[in-house]
Amino acid sequence: MPDWLVNQPLGVFGGTFDPVHYGHLRLAEEAADRLGLAGIRWIPAGQPALRGVPQVTAGQRLAMVRLATAENHRFAVDAAEVEAAQPSYTVTTLERLRQADQCGPQRPLVLLVGADAFAGLPGWYRWHSLFDLAHLAVAHRPGFAIDAAQLPAALAACYRERLCTSPSTLSESPSGRIVTFAMTQLAISATQIRRLLASGGSVRYLLPDTVIAYIQDQHLYPEY
Repeated sequence: MPDWLVNQPLGVFGGTFDPVHYGHLRLAEEAADRLGLAGIRWIPAGQPALRGVPQVTAGQRLAMVRLATAENHRFAVDAAEVEAAQPSYTVTTLERLRQADQCGPQRPLVLLVGADAFAGLPGWYRWHSLFDLAHLAVAHRPGFAIDAAQLPAALAACYRERLCTSPSTLSESPSGRIVTFAMTQLAISATQIRRLLASGGSVRYLLPDTVIAYIQDQHLYPEY
């Protein structure tokens, strides 16, 4: 990474990616542009803590993310959670990144989440500690800004306290703030893709051709 990028905020994008699709890719791309991020570190979960066991292996999900992100120089894939072979928690992932050479304790980290995931934050392991380790950037649909009144009380209070309106403020501290951004609305879900694949439907234009080819070669998602 060039020296001039070292102190720019780094985006962190974790998830099951079962499979990765254009909705994920567009969120990461727009976050990098709108928030002034040096890049995005994609971190597939090895054993997701908040959902059932994925239908495909962690190694296969990792391979699909690598294929999907290969041509974007701002994207990098972190395999550590897959290789750890233990439940993945966002807070421990961020703690690990803080110990890495390219991150350290002072570099701004920006955790990317969708609006639905953000609303469920109080159910995450040690969720209050997330703000000691990173900023949070919440993606929402155009015209549907985050409404604090619709959030759980503890999260609403946190949101009001930490919200900042200018993405440039993310560079001023390593962690602790919340920003929101509207992203292009793409009605694509991994659940939808898995159902289409299981029924023999076309998933073209929902995810990259390289990922589709991998799914076909590996005979993934035969039933759902």
